Amino acid sequence: MQKEHLCRCPWLDTSKEDYVAYHDEEWGVPVYDDHRLFEFITLESAQAGLSWYTILKKRAGYRRAFKNFVVDDVAKMNESDIERLMQDDSIIRNRLKIAATINNANCFLEIQREFGSFSNYQWQFVGGKPLVNNLEKREDYPAITEASTAFAKDLKKRGFKFLGPTTVYAHMQACGMVNDHSNGCFRKAEIIAQY
Repeated sequence: MQKEHLCRCPWLDTSKEDYVAYHDEEWGVPVYDDHRLFEFITLESAQAGLSWYTILKKRAGYRRAFKNFVVDDVAKMNESDIERLMQDDSIIRNRLKIAATINNANCFLEIQREFGSFSNYQWQFVGGKPLVNNLEKREDYPAITEASTAFAKDLKKRGFKFLGPTTVYAHMQACGMVNDHSNGCFRKAEIIAQY
């Protein structure tokens, strides 16, 4: 079957090639690599209050602005970096979100020190393996879950910013802690086969 005729999730705007590529290649695939997890959690934090597609279009800008998401380098950024990034239209120029990224990098490092990796910490909220949800239509998708609420609460306690239960659930979906591909989506079974 040709890829353009495959059944995909009902939320996806299939007229946007970059969005389709993200859905087909990344969304919902389990991620255990801390470097990628830091990128994902940073982008989700930036997305708060905006559409994911807005952030996806600016992903390359975020990579440049935030030192290719090398967490140690981002943690060392300072007020002059914030001022510089406030002039950078390749990212969302929100002072609080930019400052939160630097703050969150430092919190991320603390978790790595405590748990050995951010991955070890993050995956405990789903018992170490992806949860597979039963989703038929767009209305079936939850915005928050018990797990995302617990994860967000713990992140907040550890000092993270711009990561409430809804944003954290989007992060969980993106990095495969939950498989929220719809039952009819060709990616659902493909990803499950990788577990």
